[in-house]
Amino acid sequence: MSSSEPSRRKLKDRRKRKPLWETILSVFFKNLILLLVLVLLVQMLLKLAFNQIASSDDYDTRIAGMETFLKTTTKMMQAKIDSVDQNIRNQVHGLNTEISNQVCENGEEFSARLSELDGRVEGVNKCLTSDQKWVSKNEFDRFVDEFKEFKGLVDFKDLSLGQVKAFAKEIVEKEIEKHAADGLGMVDYAAASAGAMVVEHSDTNSGMGNLLHRNKVSSNAVKMLQPSFGEPGQCFPLKGDNGFVQVKLRTAIIPEAITLEHVAKSVAFDRSSAPKDCRVFGWLSNNDTMQRQLLTDFVYDLEKSNAQTFNVLDMGGLSIIDTIRLEFTSNHGNPTHTCIYRLRVHGQEPHALSSLALQ
Repeated sequence: MSSSEPSRRKLKDRRKRKPLWETILSVFFKNLILLLVLVLLVQMLLKLAFNQIASSDDYDTRIAGMETFLKTTTKMMQAKIDSVDQNIRNQVHGLNTEISNQVCENGEEFSARLSELDGRVEGVNKCLTSDQKWVSKNEFDRFVDEFKEFKGLVDFKDLSLGQVKAFAKEIVEKEIEKHAADGLGMVDYAAASAGAMVVEHSDTNSGMGNLLHRNKVSSNAVKMLQPSFGEPGQCFPLKGDNGFVQVKLRTAIIPEAITLEHVAKSVAFDRSSAPKDCRVFGWLSNNDTMQRQLLTDFVYDLEKSNAQTFNVLDMGGLSIIDTIRLEFTSNHGNPTHTCIYRLRVHGQEPHALSSLALQ
C-alpha cells in the first residue's frame, strides 16, 4: 500500500509538468479560437444589422413610390375632373345661349302677334265707335211712323216688300241729296238760304257794333250762315279774341248738334283766328218764361277736321228752341280778331217727333 502511493504521486507530477512551449501554444490556440468565434459572431451581427437597414430602406423606397404614384394619379384625376367640369360649363353656357336666343325669337314673334291682335282689336273698336251711327230705337220708330204716314197705313198686314224697298230708296235719295248739298248729311237749321239770320253780334273787326250801330247787324254776318267753299277770308270777323253771335233759326227745332267750321289747314297758312273755347245757348224767343239753356260747350281743335260737330248735352227732356247764341272766350292766338266761317245747327222739327214725345 505504501509503495503504490509514491508511484501515483510521481505519475501525477509528470502529468502536471508540461513543457513551456506547449503551454504557450495551448494558450495561443485557445485565444485564437476564441478570437475567431468572436469575429464570426461580430460578422453575423453586422450582417443581420445590414439586412435590417436594407429592408428599412426598401420600405421607404416603396412608400415614396406609392406616394409619388398617388400624387400623379391625383393630378391626373384632378385634370380629368377639371376637363369634364369645363366641358359641362361650356355645354351649359351654349344651352343657355340657345335658350335665350329662342326666348328672344319667340318673344319677338309673340310681341308681333300681340301687336297684330291689338291692331285688330283697335280696328274693331274704331268700327264700333266711329262716326257711323247705328240705328237707334227712336230712329227706327220715326222711320215706321213716317212710313205709315207716307202710305196711310194703319196695319202692316197688307204691306208688300216692294213698297218697303220703294220707301227706303226714296229716303236714301233724299239723304244723298242732303249730304251732297250740305257736306255733313244733316239738315242745317241755321242756313241763311232757308231763312235763318244773325240778329245780334259783338263788335266786328271793322268797328261795327259800337254805340252808333249798337242795334245794327253787319252785312258780313250772313257769311257765317252760308257755305264758304273752303276759301280763305270768306268769314265773319269779330273784334278781339272773345265775342258772341246770336242767330234766329229758320224754324223751331229740338236741337241735337252744333257744327263749327273754319278754313282748312291745307289752304290757309295762318289759322290763329279760329275760335277755341266755345259755348252755345238756346231758347224759344216767343216764350218769355223760358230761360236760355246751355246746349253744349267745346274746344275747337285745329288738328282735327275743319268742320267739327258737337252733340247737344242731355237736358233731361225735349226742349224746343228757335234761337241760339254762340259765345267764344278765346281763339288760337290772334290778338286782333276772330273769324267764324260757318255755324250750323242740327236737330229735328217737333211735329216729326210728336209721336215719340207722346211715348
